[in-house]
Amino acid sequence: MAYQQPPPNYGGQPGGYQQQQGPPGVGPVDPQLQGFFNAVDTDGSGQLSADELQRALINGDWSPFNIETVRMMVNMFDEDNSGTVNVHEFAGLWRYIDDWKRCFQTFDLDRSGSINQSEMSNAMANFGFNVSPKFIRTLIMKFDRYATVKNTGKGEVTFDNFVQACVTVKTLTDSFRQFDHDNDGWIQINYEQFLDLVTRQRA
Repeated sequence: MAYQQPPPNYGGQPGGYQQQQGPPGVGPVDPQLQGFFNAVDTDGSGQLSADELQRALINGDWSPFNIETVRMMVNMFDEDNSGTVNVHEFAGLWRYIDDWKRCFQTFDLDRSGSINQSEMSNAMANFGFNVSPKFIRTLIMKFDRYATVKNTGKGEVTFDNFVQACVTVKTLTDSFRQFDHDNDGWIQINYEQFLDLVTRQRA
C-alpha cells in the first residue's frame, strides 16, 4: 500500500487530525449550547456519558449514531479522563461534529445523506490517501450499518460511520508510518509488533 502525506491537522476536525479543543473551563459557553447540554444531561450530573450523547445525535436518515463513533468522540474530548464530557469539553466536541457535517456535505454529491463508494473514493483521495477501489469497497462494507456477514448492505455509509471510517484510516496510517522509516509504503514487522499496532488503535 502506498500513501501520501495527510493534510495538516487532519483528525481533530475535517482536513486535519490534531485535536484543537481548548482546556476545559476556558471561555463562556454559548447559551443555546448550554441549554442543549442541560437537556441531554438527563441525570443532572453536569457530565454527558456516551449513552446520553448518543440519544441526542441522529443521522440524516434519522438513525441513531453508532455508539462506537460516540465513544470515540467522547474519548477524544474527555480531557480529564472521566469517561464523560463536561459542558466545555462538549462545546469542543460539538464544533468537531459541525465541522465534520460540512465535510460530509462536501462529499455527499448526490445529497442522499449517505456516502457511496464513488464519494468515499473522492474523500479518501482528497484527504491524501492513495488506496485502491478494492479497499474502498472493503471500507464501505465495514462501516455500512446495514451490512452483515451474509448481506453486503446498502453500499453506503451514514454520517456517523463516515467520521469513524475516516478517523480509523488515519490512525491506522499513522501507526503504519511509525514502522515505514523509508516512507515507501512497505513495512516488515514481527507478530508482537503487529499486535501492538492493532491493539493501540482500540484504546
